[in-house]
Amino acid sequence: MLTHPLLPKLKELCLGGMLESLEQRAALAQEQQLSPVEFLALLLEDELERRHQRRFLRRQQEAGFESLKTLADFDFAAVPSLDRTLVRELATCAFIRAHENWLLCGPTGVGKSHLATAIGYEALKRGLRVLSFGVHRLLARLQVSRADGAYSRLWARLTSVDLLILDDFGLRPLPPQGPEDLYELLAARYERGSVLLTSNRAPTEWPEVFGDRLLASAALDRLTHHARVTVITGESYRQQQRKQPRTAAGRKEKSPPSAASVSE
Repeated sequence: MLTHPLLPKLKELCLGGMLESLEQRAALAQEQQLSPVEFLALLLEDELERRHQRRFLRRQQEAGFESLKTLADFDFAAVPSLDRTLVRELATCAFIRAHENWLLCGPTGVGKSHLATAIGYEALKRGLRVLSFGVHRLLARLQVSRADGAYSRLWARLTSVDLLILDDFGLRPLPPQGPEDLYELLAARYERGSVLLTSNRAPTEWPEVFGDRLLASAALDRLTHHARVTVITGESYRQQQRKQPRTAAGRKEKSPPSAASVSE
């Protein structure tokens, strides 16, 4: 009864979402004999929560995660070399607020990408802005953006977010313009925003990925300053699953349930 005449007014005030809980809150106010101010406070709290959720979902989409991975889904037991206390500390995102970097190295399949996405998700939950790219895909996109006029907008996003996740550094050779673009990006973010970089190469191998010693030295100097370096050792989680004993019918025996699969 109340919603029909209020609909155009609420929409004009950009408060159309209030209609979702208006009747429910009106019934509650009558039942608990709330004052008009208390009733209004409930409606405003509902509206703020709706806006917060919409903003969170929008930022999650904008972050560019290939798939959503959380720390709750991470199987620490499958990666015994990983310091879970350190991961829990980094999940507070204090390192992001301090503009520090986290460099995560290890062989394929030990959960580097999963951890990177999970920390990115924790950052989003705390109201921080996140972008996630595979290094090769990012460098290709930068090159394309120069041709289609989107370079300035993309560069502004890359340099302004609180956390930039660069996944799979060194997995593929850098394109011709790649070393210079990567250096410029790291230089622009130095002491202004955090980088979370994953690589299946040891840090000692990173200079050769650039192919240019001078650029490599300048870029890595900025990247590793104010950075934590974590090296994960162990066998690929996917290979561990493949090697599980099989039943007579050729199916893998079920292993004890774990929190979730660990993705690369």
